[in-house]
Amino acid sequence: MNTSVGIVYAQRAIFDTPLTFRSGAVLPRYELVYETYGTLNADKSNAILVCHALSGHHHVAGHYADAPENVGWWDNMIGPGRPVDTDKFFVIGLNNLGGCHGSTGPSSINPETGKPYGASFPVVTVEDWVESQARLADLLGITQFAAVMGGSLGGMQAMQWSLSHPERVRHVLAIATAPHLTAENIAFNDVARNAILTDPDFHGGDFYQHGVVPTRGLRLARMLGHITYLSDDAMADKFGRSLRAGKLGYNYGIEFEIESYLRYQGDKFAAYFDANTYLLMTKALDYFDPAREFKGSLDKAFAVSRADFLVLSFTTDWRFSPDRSREIVQTLLHNHLNVSYAEIASTHGHDSFLMEHEHYHEVMRVYLDRIAKEFSA
Repeated sequence: MNTSVGIVYAQRAIFDTPLTFRSGAVLPRYELVYETYGTLNADKSNAILVCHALSGHHHVAGHYADAPENVGWWDNMIGPGRPVDTDKFFVIGLNNLGGCHGSTGPSSINPETGKPYGASFPVVTVEDWVESQARLADLLGITQFAAVMGGSLGGMQAMQWSLSHPERVRHVLAIATAPHLTAENIAFNDVARNAILTDPDFHGGDFYQHGVVPTRGLRLARMLGHITYLSDDAMADKFGRSLRAGKLGYNYGIEFEIESYLRYQGDKFAAYFDANTYLLMTKALDYFDPAREFKGSLDKAFAVSRADFLVLSFTTDWRFSPDRSREIVQTLLHNHLNVSYAEIASTHGHDSFLMEHEHYHEVMRVYLDRIAKEFSA
């Protein structure tokens, strides 16, 4: 039976051991907000960690008792009878450090000043997130994950787990991701950041104290990002060249349906997401490059990995194209690792990894059922 996990609730973990970032900055104390679904088995061998993408958070599946409309962002993937079957797995979703959904981030109060961290919050990297996630696993008594999975930026974290803690993850599910960003992707992120940085209401990152939000910058950043997440076919099918009023207005207002959609998405995003968190997340994307410390050799970077991999890409994803996934596959094969690869035909662009797609979900289901047999035999 394929059902939702139902009512869920957020949990909070407090860490008093200082965390040293890759930048050298130190966070003396921090909190992580997370949710869990399913039951951890006796030997704690059935745990799956879900890493979120740029604008994601800990609410991965189910809904809240007081907000049934607030459904987890990957609810179609996780639940009883779903590809990530919570009758078999214990699933953890968390909000990363630097986030704006409860974990310690720029909008959190700095105990040393009594004011929000704002611009003083350290720049975070994928490696930093993995270290903080490992501490959460320690707190939960999980010495090894059955799998770490994620799409996009979440897929980068999943891969980094196999590099930072190769003995602590048996399977990595890297979906719609890349071994590093292309120059074009870095350029998109820079334009989005500049939209925020140049907003007069940004105040150098300390806008909280001014009682304002850099809404215009956030709107533009989200609008730009959203364009890159969709495919040309998806936009054409959904909006085409449809006019809201049915005729040209000969002005600079909202005339085309696609314009209305993008502005709606921008407004919605600016109403709940933190501008500093957006800057941090995009920088983490830019910085991820396991090969950097190995003179550009991805093969050498993954030489420490011991996990089995499932790598998935989508045909119309032009931001994280199938070619980038094939780079990952080639590196894994070069290191004699077990890897399964599927390129899914989809019209939804980069957002495909969030969609309920029969072929995609069946590939996930078959692979995860195989993992479940490892601890149920």
